[in-house]
Amino acid sequence: MKEIKNKVNTNKITEGSIFGQLLLFFFPILFGTFFQQLYNTADAVVVGRFVGKQALAAVGGTTSTLINLLVGFFVGLSSGATVVISQFYGARKPDKVHWAVHTAVAFSLIGGVLFMIIGVVFAHMALSAMHTPEDVLTYAVVYIRIYFLGMIPNLIYNMGAGILRAVGDSKRPLYFLIGSCMVNILLDLILVAGLRLGVAGAAIATISSQFFSACMVVYALTHTEDMYKLVWSKVRIDGRMLQRIVRIGIPAGMQSVMYNISNIIIQSGVNTLGTDNVTAWATYGKVDGLYWMMINALGISVTTFVGQNYGAGRMDRVHKGAGACMIIGTIMTAIVSTLLYLKGYLLIDLFTSDAQVQEIGLSLIHFLVPTLITYITIEILSGTLRGVGDAWMPLIMTGIGVCCLRVIWIIFFLPQYRSILAAAFCYPLSWTITSIAFVIYYFFFSSLRRVDGRKWFQKKDY
Repeated sequence: MKEIKNKVNTNKITEGSIFGQLLLFFFPILFGTFFQQLYNTADAVVVGRFVGKQALAAVGGTTSTLINLLVGFFVGLSSGATVVISQFYGARKPDKVHWAVHTAVAFSLIGGVLFMIIGVVFAHMALSAMHTPEDVLTYAVVYIRIYFLGMIPNLIYNMGAGILRAVGDSKRPLYFLIGSCMVNILLDLILVAGLRLGVAGAAIATISSQFFSACMVVYALTHTEDMYKLVWSKVRIDGRMLQRIVRIGIPAGMQSVMYNISNIIIQSGVNTLGTDNVTAWATYGKVDGLYWMMINALGISVTTFVGQNYGAGRMDRVHKGAGACMIIGTIMTAIVSTLLYLKGYLLIDLFTSDAQVQEIGLSLIHFLVPTLITYITIEILSGTLRGVGDAWMPLIMTGIGVCCLRVIWIIFFLPQYRSILAAAFCYPLSWTITSIAFVIYYFFFSSLRRVDGRKWFQKKDY
C-alpha cells in the first residue's frame, strides 16, 4: 500500500466523553438527514401545490414505498461495509480498510446498474400490483422510472457517505446534502413550478441533486491521504472482503426489506380506501419523517460508535454508548412527539389545501405520534448489535415482530374495519412487541454478553 499515506490521528470516537462524542457525531448526521428529508419533501410540496393531489399521492406515497424497498435494501446491505470499515479503522488496519473501501465502491456500481434496470422495467407491474388508484398510476410510473435512471449516483453517494461516517467523519456528508438540497429545490421551482413539467420535473430534479452529492462524496474519498483513500484503478471486488461485508450486510438489508414489504402491504391496503386516504397517508409520511430522520441518525451513530470501539477492544464504551443513545433517543422522541402532536397541522397545510385530506392527516398524527416512543429500543439495540457484527437475530426478530405481524393485521383485520386508523394501528402494535423481544435478546442472549471484543477481533484476519 505504498501509494497511500496513512495518517495516524487520535481517534476521538474511542476516547473521551461518550455523550460528547456521540452528540458531536450525531448532530451532523441528523442535520444531513434533515436536508435529505427536505429535498424529498420539496418534491412533494411543489408537486402538491402546482400539479395536484393525485401527483402528490404518486410522489409521496406509492412510489416512495417502492423506492424505499430497493434503496433501503442496498443501504442496509452497505451497512455491512460501514461496520467492517469502522472496525478495521478502529483497530488501525490500513490494508483491510483499503480493500473494504474499494470492494464497497465496486459493489455500489454493480448494484446501481441492476437496480436501474429492475426499476425501469418492472415499475408499472409493481405499482399495479399495489392497487395504485388509476388516477395516480400514470403519475407514479413516470416519476419512478425517471428516479431509477439515477440509481448509480444514488447508491454511490449512500456508500460513500457510509464510508466517511465509518471513519468518524459525519460533517462532510452533511455539507454535501445541504448542497444537494439546494440544487433540488432550485430545480423543482424551475422544472415544476416554472416549466410545468409535473412529476417528471420533480424526478429530474431529484436525480440531478443525487448526481451532485455523488460527485462531492467521490471527490472527498479520492482527495484524502488517510487509509480510506479511494483510488479508481484499485476498484474491484475482493472476494474475502465481500464475504465479510455481505455476512453483516445481508441481515441488515433483509431487515430493511421486511420493514418495507410490510409497508408495501399496508400501502396496498390503504390504496383500497380511496385517493383522499392515499394522499393523507402520503402526507403523514412526510410529516413524521421529522422523527424518522432523527432516530435513524441515532441508529447510524451508535453503529459507528460501537463498531470502532469494538474494533479497538473498548467493550466498556460499547455498552455505555448503547445506554447513552437510549437516553438521547428518549429525550428527543419526547420533544419531537410533543411538537408534532401540537403543531403537526401546520406541516400538513404545506402539502395540501384539500380539507378532507387535511382532516384525515391530522387524525393520523394524533393517533400515531404518541406511540413513536415504543420504537426507540428497536433502532438503538439493532444498531448496537450490527456494530459488533451480530445481525442475524435482529433480522429474525424484525421479520416476526414487524413484517409477519403487520401482514397478518392488514390481511385479516383491515377488511373488517376499513379505516385509515385501523391500518395505522399495526405500527405501534408491532413496535411494542418487537421492542420487548430486542430487550430480552440484548440483555440475556446476545453476543455482547458473551464475547470479549478485543480477543475476538485480534484473532480475525478477515
